[in-house]
Amino acid sequence: MQKVPAPEPIDDFAGWLTALSQISVLTELAALAGCALLAWALVRGLRRALGQDDARSIWFGRRNVDGVLFPLVLLCLAFLARDVLNRFVSVALLKVAIPVLVSLLVIRVGVKVLQAAFPQSKWVRPLEQTISWLAWLIMVLWVSGLLPVVLNELDQIGWKVGNSHLTLRNMLEGAVTAGAVLIFTLWLSAGIEARVLRNATGGELSLRKAISNAARAILMFVGLIVALSSVGIDLTALSVLGGAVGVGIGLGLQKLAANYVSGFVILAERSMRIGDNVRVDGFEGIITQINARYTVIRSLTGRESIVPNEMLIINRVENLSLADSRVYQSTVVSVGYASDVTQVQGLLLQAALDQPRVLREPAPVIQLSNFGADGLEFTVGFWINDPEVGQGGLKSDINLAILAALRAHQIDIPYPQRVVHQL
Repeated sequence: MQKVPAPEPIDDFAGWLTALSQISVLTELAALAGCALLAWALVRGLRRALGQDDARSIWFGRRNVDGVLFPLVLLCLAFLARDVLNRFVSVALLKVAIPVLVSLLVIRVGVKVLQAAFPQSKWVRPLEQTISWLAWLIMVLWVSGLLPVVLNELDQIGWKVGNSHLTLRNMLEGAVTAGAVLIFTLWLSAGIEARVLRNATGGELSLRKAISNAARAILMFVGLIVALSSVGIDLTALSVLGGAVGVGIGLGLQKLAANYVSGFVILAERSMRIGDNVRVDGFEGIITQINARYTVIRSLTGRESIVPNEMLIINRVENLSLADSRVYQSTVVSVGYASDVTQVQGLLLQAALDQPRVLREPAPVIQLSNFGADGLEFTVGFWINDPEVGQGGLKSDINLAILAALRAHQIDIPYPQRVVHQL
């Protein structure tokens, strides 16, 4: 096939419109469609080969075309098709398609990374829309040929700050670079967190959570330093700010700093873990979150208590499931002095054993605990291994069974009696 002479470069929007009316556009459309089908097939095959989990959801998405990998593969294939077709025909459509695919890739990366790093934040959605509008705006300026003109005009607007000369172009380029570095840092930290927290439960989950939090903090700090360096900020000038922050932490922010340090201590020592049943300051519930500054405890009634981590370090905390999930419970019953003690003990023991949640080992214990003013007092002691399910309901069921058994055998449950002497 004879090579067609290379066309003149098309740098203006009118030239692109003229080129789009040529027959060669059909060839480019076919090539672009073929690239899209091939990219879809490659992503589908790779997804089946690797499987699907949270760590790969950024790349693949929920479908084959809504992740990052599909626009990335399509962009690479479009570059290859443009280079091949440029040897034979005048390429016009692909020169427009490539900026569109670049914008789509930027949008997908920004959106997916923010969704993975901050899955429940309300401000993520407006930020995603901002990234989309900026990416499409830059694409339009790129395709229309106005981007160099706009950048040149922005370069003319500047001012002097100390010994440096800043322009709007430098600030915008620095902001874009800093945003790209931070998005890459968030992407990397989200992947590490998904990998570390995979299939983790109980105490292992708490330790892995500490590792993921530390990794994210370190990566964000490094990313912030790189981003500030890319903007052109002299990091040595931050030493004064660092000293001021240190003084602030030492004086006004010492409680906040103590909570953060306490959070890492709790996660590292594993004295309290996600899923433990604890009692703090009279509030009992299950630990659902251990964050850097506070811990969330949820009671069986649905109430949640946000406890500063410092309180969990300096105060007494009852952990009902640290070394052993078994918990001792008891209830007290009074019967008349004329009752058969052996029969009463048997009825009380059977009432406890009839409950499936009561453990057989250690077995329930029936004790004559006191000679009361109105009758004999028996203590029914029993063990359970699921305190997170609730304790009041089980105790009520045992009391109802005891009441029914005593009434069935006509055993007296005495009322309070008082003797009044009149002089």
